[in-house]
Formats: sequence, structure tokens, C-alpha cells
Amino acid sequence: MTVSSVRAPLWRDPRFVRLACARVVSVLGNGFARVALAFAVLALPGAGAGRLSLVVACQALPQLVFVLAGGVIADRMSRSGLMVLADAVGAGSYAGLAAMVLTGHAPLVAMCLLAVAAGTSTALFAPAMDGLIPLIVPADRLQRANGLLRMGTNSALLLGLALSGVTVALVGAGWALALNAASFVLSAALIAPLRVAARPRKRASGWADLREGWQEFASRQWLWVVVSQYAVVVAALNANVGVLGPLAAEQHLGGARAWSVIVGAQAVGTIAGAGLAARVRVKRPILVAVLCTFPAALPIALLSAEAPVWLIAAAMLGAGIASDVFGVLWATTIQREIPERALSRVSSYDWFGSLAFAPLGLLAAGPVAAVVGTDRALAGCAALIVLATTAALLSPQVRRLRTGA
Repeated sequence: MTVSSVRAPLWRDPRFVRLACARVVSVLGNGFARVALAFAVLALPGAGAGRLSLVVACQALPQLVFVLAGGVIADRMSRSGLMVLADAVGAGSYAGLAAMVLTGHAPLVAMCLLAVAAGTSTALFAPAMDGLIPLIVPADRLQRANGLLRMGTNSALLLGLALSGVTVALVGAGWALALNAASFVLSAALIAPLRVAARPRKRASGWADLREGWQEFASRQWLWVVVSQYAVVVAALNANVGVLGPLAAEQHLGGARAWSVIVGAQAVGTIAGAGLAARVRVKRPILVAVLCTFPAALPIALLSAEAPVWLIAAAMLGAGIASDVFGVLWATTIQREIPERALSRVSSYDWFGSLAFAPLGLLAAGPVAAVVGTDRALAGCAALIVLATTAALLSPQVRRLRTGA
């Protein structure tokens, strides 16, 4: 693995700069929303954990259910136009939620419907975004572009999460949601001038397009093997971050402060990893990407072993670096290997497959920990990551696929 020489910066390309700024603004707003939505719901009269779970689930479920449809639509129309439409839906959704919270009139059904709309906007946006990058960035600059985009969005998410609590405390959750709505408007304004051409009209049905996307996905062993691997890996990571990690921190490490240090170390690692991944060049990108999954098991195993906070945080830093090296190599390889006409559909299958078991990880973590104990449940998650990653390495295409650049 070598580091590439410096070339003309992508920041001189106004279309890439617009796209990068749009993503940074949107992700910064979403960082606000993650915290603001929870406190907004809980601040309403009569609200509790059950109401919060329902609203959050209504936001999360459409992201999985509608992402395949989002891929089909993105391969049928202008991808930049679809992203603007998705941003408009997101802006309207969060503006509605903000208005209900600020006025104190927030019927549960209305909040759930707006949460569904917000989740749907993400399902439309993500495949279109993945398919847009190769249309505005030359093929030999894709890895650098993906790395720079991830470095910017990771930094924005970290900043958004850090500022959200302060913003909620100073101006209230309703105004924080309004700021998120404004971020969608600004993102749409930045993307609109890109004006990527609309797709040629198709006579085939949406179902035929979906089948064609599946054929492109299933015909590449390296692709479906790694997506299958990550269905398990993401479920285990969700169980750790969402349930088991906080439980372990509460039981052995001193509570929320220790867990904040650990999660913060991972966030810093993702920023560093994206910067590194923008520059490295590897001959076998999928092999390196899969190998970069192994470090994700280490901090979970250390949590299980009740290791010191500093050691777990160091492991999380390394896992964060490795995870974004994986992300950049994975995205770049898909953009290079998949025909442009089907790229958004294949991306939607990637999203759908990788997230398929994510809710199950959250649902099962608590009951499993109650039966076998938190430490053993964490050890099981670490083992699942190692086993799934080892199984992926058995694929000849995973080991042998070489970069075309």
C-alpha cells in the first residue's frame, strides 16, 4: 500500500465544492436533529419513552423500506434533481416537526407521519448521492473525492452532535429542529445548479429495473459477499453502540462520561481515516477493505474484558480509522466496477442488505444481555464480527479483485 503523489486539488472544481458543501451542511443539520428530536418529543406533555421509540422508529423504518425504490428512481431521472427533491421533503418534514414543538400542539399521528417523510427523504437521497459522484468527478479522482467527502461529513456530524446539546439548552429543541430544516434548504440550493442531465426515458417497469439492478448486484461475488458480511457486522455494531456499550460503561466504567470519551475517540478516528483513505493506493481494494473490518471487534472485546477506559478509547480510535478506510475503498470500487446506468440501484441493494439486520441487533441486545450478562453479550458481538469477516475472506473475488486505476 502506497501513498499517492499530490495532484491538482479537487477544491478547484466548483461542482465538487458545491456537492461537498451541500453534504457538510446537511450532515451538520442531521447532527442537530439526532439530539433535538429526542428532547423535542420528551419535552411534550405526556410524552415518554414509548412515544419517543415510536417516532424514532417511524423515521428509521422508511430508510430501509424505501431505499430500493430510491435506487430505481435515481437511475430513471436526474440524480441531482432527485437529491433536491429529497432535500425539499426533508426540509418540510423538519419544519413541520419544529412548528409542532414550538407551538406545543403535536398530535402523535402527525409527528409519526412527518417522521416517516423525513426517513423517506433519506431513502431517496442516499442512492442518488452515490450515483452522482462519478458523474462530476473523473474516474481517477474518485477515491480522493470519496475520502474528502467522508472527512467533511464526519467532521460535520461530530460538530453537529457536539453543538446540538448546547443549542437545545440555549434556544430549545424546536429551534434546533428548525435549524435542521434550514440546512436541508441550503443543501438543496447548493445542489440545484449542478444540473446533471436526466436519465433517458425507459419503457420497462420499475419492477424490471429492480430486477436488472439485482442481476448487476448478484452477478458480482465480491459485492454480495461483503454486503452479507456487513449485515452481520452492522447488527453487532448497533447492538454495541446502542445498548451493550452504554450498559457496560454504566456497570464497570463510571457511566456516561466514560462512554462519551470512547465514542468521541471513534468519531475522531473516522475523520483521520477518511483523510488517510483519500490518499492511499492499494492493488486489491476489497481485500484491504475487508481486512479493515477486524479492528471493529477489538474495542468490543475490551469492553467485554472490562479493560480501562483509555485502552478501549485507543481501540475505538483505531477502529474509527479502519472503518473509514473501508468506506472509501468500498464506495470507490463500486463506482468503478458497476455500470453507471445501474449504479444507484446497486447502491440501494448495498444499503438495504447492510442495514437488514440492524434493527434486530438493537432489539436482541437487551434481552440477550439480561440472560447471559452484558460482558458475554459483548464477547458474542466481537465474535460475530470476526467470524463474518473471516467468512468474507473465503471468497476468491474478495481476495483477488484488483483496482482498475
